[in-house]
Amino acid sequence: MKIQAAFLFIAPEANPKTHRTVVDTPVITLTTVGVKNYAEAQKVAVQLVEQGVTALELCAGFGNEGVGLVSKAVAGKAAVGVVRFDAHPGLGFKSGDTLF
Repeated sequence: MKIQAAFLFIAPEANPKTHRTVVDTPVITLTTVGVKNYAEAQKVAVQLVEQGVTALELCAGFGNEGVGLVSKAVAGKAAVGVVRFDAHPGLGFKSGDTLF
């Protein structure tokens, strides 16, 4: 069975409608989506799960609070994993929890 997965990255000015790619391999379809803040991440995560995504990975810009918000938004309908930086170089060496 083919896995439907997604990677959400957070970046100021990201637009989930245009900052999106899909990589389709024989065993996984991976959708990568950029979001500008936690609220948008929650909305996009729910939409992706409704489209069949069962595994979500969040970029290191999501702090603990952001991971919790996305996890709660998908309510166990998808596994949520994270990449970790305590201070993300793409966000001025801050956590998304500080910024969003």
